[in-house]
Amino acid sequence: MSSERDPQCPADGDIGQQEMVPTKKSTVLVDGVILNGPTTDAKAGEKFVEEACRLIMEEVVLKATDVNEKVCEWQPPEQLKQLLDLEMRDTGEPPHRLLELCRDVIRYSVKTNHRRFFNQLYAGLDYYSLVARFMTEALNPSVYTYEVSPVFLLVEEAVLKKMIEFIGWKEGDGIFNPGGSVSNMYAMNLARYKYCPDIKEKGLSGLPRLILFTSAECHYSMKKAASFLGIGTENICFVETDGRGKMIPEELEKQISQARKEGTAPFLVCATSGTTVLGAFDPLDEIADVCERHGLWLHVDASWGGSALMSRRHRRLLQGIHRADSVAWNPHKMLMAGIQCCALLVKDRSDLLRKCFSAKASYLFQQDKFYDVSYDTGDKSIQCSRRPDAFKFWMSWKALGTSGLEERVNRALALSRYLVEEIKKREGFKLLMEPEYANICFWYIPPSLREMEEGPEFWAKLNLVAPAIKERMMKKGSLMLGYQPHRGKVNFFRQVVISPQVSREDMDFLLDEIDLLGRDM
Repeated sequence: MSSERDPQCPADGDIGQQEMVPTKKSTVLVDGVILNGPTTDAKAGEKFVEEACRLIMEEVVLKATDVNEKVCEWQPPEQLKQLLDLEMRDTGEPPHRLLELCRDVIRYSVKTNHRRFFNQLYAGLDYYSLVARFMTEALNPSVYTYEVSPVFLLVEEAVLKKMIEFIGWKEGDGIFNPGGSVSNMYAMNLARYKYCPDIKEKGLSGLPRLILFTSAECHYSMKKAASFLGIGTENICFVETDGRGKMIPEELEKQISQARKEGTAPFLVCATSGTTVLGAFDPLDEIADVCERHGLWLHVDASWGGSALMSRRHRRLLQGIHRADSVAWNPHKMLMAGIQCCALLVKDRSDLLRKCFSAKASYLFQQDKFYDVSYDTGDKSIQCSRRPDAFKFWMSWKALGTSGLEERVNRALALSRYLVEEIKKREGFKLLMEPEYANICFWYIPPSLREMEEGPEFWAKLNLVAPAIKERMMKKGSLMLGYQPHRGKVNFFRQVVISPQVSREDMDFLLDEIDLLGRDM
């Protein structure tokens, strides 16, 4: 018998080695598509990501605190369309061209992390939340079930619990939403569901005329929510405010009583802690008293002002918030968690959120899973896919601690106070009112109007000043500052201080630059 080994039968010592060698398989075609192996060039993709991250670091992060950089490089829309090459073509473009496009996008975008961006109720760059955003974008999670998002669901639970403590509740519930406007809509729907639970299945037919009450200074999302939910904007009672923009509780009481006399069904009061323009805080304790007397759900829109709860010095602005049934709070504003990061917090612990919003999708929320399904919180949301927004705030909180977040609030409000005092000293600048938060509202009066009597002609001319200065500052790129008319007052500037990178020198520059841009008007 021959001792030669059959070449088709490997020796015992060769078996493991042979199993590690991939076998060549015949090409598989389905509908003309080759299914063998991946088609993505992973090496090219990884190199592009690496180069793009380097570009972001150089052009965005490292330049964020450089005051010599422009806040924006203004271009008219039609010209910007040509500069950006927005056309999407049949064939893809090479990586070097994509990097050029990335550079253009950065160049022509507004630098909201610039120290002199004061245009909105968010600003600045928090490095820790930025890293958290990079991580979540790379991991691409959706926060609905524990099985697909275990870490981020636990993070959200921890953050919500801590925020609930700062409101002053012993327990509660909550969820992160895509914006304070959505949180306000959630609260409106929760209040309605609490008032008439049958509405979830039977709809609006047969219901009495539902009425809600909110401040005349409330956020416009209240109108949108009433429209979206089928309540109707005509069924919002806008309660008059005092000279500082705060809801007048006595007027609220009158309107509720009048609504009941007319046979309507009041179900909700929405107070505001930190109005968008004036930064006013409604008197929550007095409003809560009214709500308790009439059995109404009290929601507090603290999207802007809620972060004052982090400061022992300034949390008095929200005195009585613990008496609310629900609260909207946006850490992406004063606490700089990065857009968007918005929580709705609810005092109720009877699982009202889930009862109101759940649809019990059997392909997601199976009740016979091998783990505790109470962690599958996605059915409390009107969304299916949901971003892990709490993670950004959690990362900042871990990095800075509660004391660091408190200092962020205290510094912003101290800088606001400094700016107010400087406005009082300078010729040509006039405050609308003494602010109680970080909203500083003022007029700039150019030399040509300073001797004019404050009559109709004066106010008509002053109304043109802020828009003209805004145009000049945008085209120069030196800073960005918002303006608006408001409740009978002509256009004025609204300065908002948020970023901890902002300094006294930036406040001085703001006033100097406005004077420089407007002195020839």
